[in-house]
Amino acid sequence: MVKRSFDIVVSFIGLIFLSPLLATIAILIKLRTPGPVLFRQVRTGENDKPFVLYKFRTMIVNHGGSSISMKGEGRITSLGAILRKYKLDELPELVNVLKGDMSFVGPRPDLPEYTQKLEGDELKILDLRPGITSPASLKYVNEEEIVASASDPITYYNEVIWPDKVKLNLEYQKNRSFFGDLVIIIKTIFAGIYR
Repeated sequence: MVKRSFDIVVSFIGLIFLSPLLATIAILIKLRTPGPVLFRQVRTGENDKPFVLYKFRTMIVNHGGSSISMKGEGRITSLGAILRKYKLDELPELVNVLKGDMSFVGPRPDLPEYTQKLEGDELKILDLRPGITSPASLKYVNEEEIVASASDPITYYNEVIWPDKVKLNLEYQKNRSFFGDLVIIIKTIFAGIYR
């Protein structure tokens, strides 16, 4: 209850406080690249329920690429690269938090194709409301660079990074606390500032 109240209040204040920045980014996307301002994608939420995730669009329309992205890809726009570097593309997720689809802290919401791979105790991850940030997000804050440096990026993500994220998410599920969430939020802010 405390966590949800925190999410509602902070996301509402955040949307108001950041509205000039949100509007500026939206205008820049509209002026510089053809297509919608927002990227919408169905992700798996709490109790395995699907929801629509909102982000600022950072790629060209109809790129037809993989769901795994990496630094330097041609489908990422020049403005999108900047937004992704500083995680500004994720600001619209505040709407998801306010709606109750997400929390500030929790396992990042995966695509259904990945959550369908969970088994046994791993399924406990789906008991949680997904989050904007998490211990896994902090560990892989440079994920796009890590993936890009692999000889086979997709295989490396599927066989190394994703299983490790599942492990970290399960550890979070077992040991989570409101105070711990506050620490994760603070670390995330500093990770974004000093990128």
